[in-house]
Parts: sequence; C-alpha cells; structure tokens
Amino acid sequence: MLRLRLGRRLLQVFHGLGLSCLAGAVFLQVLVFFDIGQQGYFFAVEQNQLILWMEIGLSGFTLAYFVPLYVRFIRSLKR
Repeated sequence: MLRLRLGRRLLQVFHGLGLSCLAGAVFLQVLVFFDIGQQGYFFAVEQNQLILWMEIGLSGFTLAYFVPLYVRFIRSLKR
C-alpha cells in the first residue's frame, strides 16, 4: 500500500513538473511573439552557461514528457 501511494505521489510530481514546463514554454512563446509584433524581430543571446544548460535540460524533459502523453492521447482517439 505504501509503495502504491509513493508511486502515485511520484507520478503526480512528474505530471506537475511536465505540465508546468509545457505552460512555461507556451508563456515564453507568447512573449516572443509579442516581441516580434512590437519590434518586427526577436533577438536573444544567453550569456550565463548554467541558465543555458538548465533551459536545454528543461526543454529535453518537456519533450520526453510531451511525446508519450501525445501518443497516449492519439491512441485513445483510435478506440
């Protein structure tokens, strides 16, 4: 029973982190499109290597989270 509860809690944390990464990506895209609408272009350069690698890591986690979620959703539509 404890193992089931721990697994469920870990799954909730995993989904919470995955969905927050997706929401953050959508929010950043809105900011980028807003900047493009204001200036006509978007230019960003990250100088801090820690921030850069954290962004790459979070993007990788988001991709690893989103692809199975999307595949599961598409398979559920086939039934």
